[in-house]
Amino acid sequence: MNIMEAVRMALQNIWANKTRTILTMLGIIIGISAVITIVGMGNGMQIYTKNEFAKMGSNTLNVTIRGRGTSRTVSEADMYQLVADNPTLLSNLSPVVTVSGKVKIGTTEAKTTSVTGVSEAYFPMKSYKMTQGRALEYVDMTTRKDVCVVGNYVAQTYYDGDAVGKTIKIGQNTMTIIGVMEQQNKKMEKGGTDDAIFMPYSTAARIAQLGTLTSYVVSIPSVENASASKQTVENALYKVFRTEDAYTVMSMAQVMDMMNSMNNMMIMVLAVIAGISLVVGGIGIMNIMLVSVTERTREIGIRKALGAKERYIMEQFVIEAIVTSALGGSIGILFGYIFSAIGTFLIVALTGTELSIVPSVSSIVLAVGVSAAIGIIFGYLPAKKAARLNPIDALRYD
Repeated sequence: MNIMEAVRMALQNIWANKTRTILTMLGIIIGISAVITIVGMGNGMQIYTKNEFAKMGSNTLNVTIRGRGTSRTVSEADMYQLVADNPTLLSNLSPVVTVSGKVKIGTTEAKTTSVTGVSEAYFPMKSYKMTQGRALEYVDMTTRKDVCVVGNYVAQTYYDGDAVGKTIKIGQNTMTIIGVMEQQNKKMEKGGTDDAIFMPYSTAARIAQLGTLTSYVVSIPSVENASASKQTVENALYKVFRTEDAYTVMSMAQVMDMMNSMNNMMIMVLAVIAGISLVVGGIGIMNIMLVSVTERTREIGIRKALGAKERYIMEQFVIEAIVTSALGGSIGILFGYIFSAIGTFLIVALTGTELSIVPSVSSIVLAVGVSAAIGIIFGYLPAKKAARLNPIDALRYD
């Protein structure tokens, strides 16, 4: 008997017992569809995390200088010199000054709008572009101009899209709007990136009455060298303060890698839990094949009496188990894609988060491999039992 003939007979037997076969395949269908969906969710979360960090600047270092327990300080000139001295590891720098105080547009108070002082380098570092007016320039820093750039949410909500040239009051200071940023998020909302105001860091330091700047964003040429770039900044600060408690240097790329590692671990645990149903499905196939051997005892006896070898009998039942598990695996893959599409729709509709469940080729290959392995492993014992039946006893079986 050739393999094609064995497959044809397996399909005939499956078709003759449709309900029983479908119930047998349920474990495999559920397991494989769950594994594909869970792995797809992990892929989607990685893509989402990467995009979100790209918006924040995955190629940046956030530096905070506390200087506790020491009179030593690091000036902005020192930080700019550090970047200039390490062009292969550090590419640009912007001081960051957070300004507190009421933001008022006319008589309206913008309670959720953030106000930050930055340099002209901040916008290219964050890939922020202007839709109206201009971005901050170096001359705005040196002259401490009372100018600012606003996010699209601020421009649309408070100025009906025509904000350039208008004024906005921050505390007791009146600022002139010179530019409107391009919309950053698909859905603009309060407190988001689009609900923000950026002014020259020198102006912000004057308003906040800061003597020494303590926060910086440093861009790096290559994410692959993020660790070396981070170490360079830390070494320079340690030389000044002689204690690691005086500063913090955080690499966004390393934070992203850490989050991805945690995400992968969680997805792996969930996938293993979902994979347990594959074992349950395999046991179901083994049970149904054992029942099939019992039901077809006389058929096996007749075939062996006519000269069928043991390996042909074993081959027939193993192939039947493989076909059953392969069908279950195929249906599981289909349902995996359906569940992924439904899951993506629900996540976007209910949370507004642009997170997609993305099934991967590797999860599909794994599903196909697991299906075939289950058919072979759990079909072997029934096939072996069938092959070892005594033809005389089998012919007498009623």
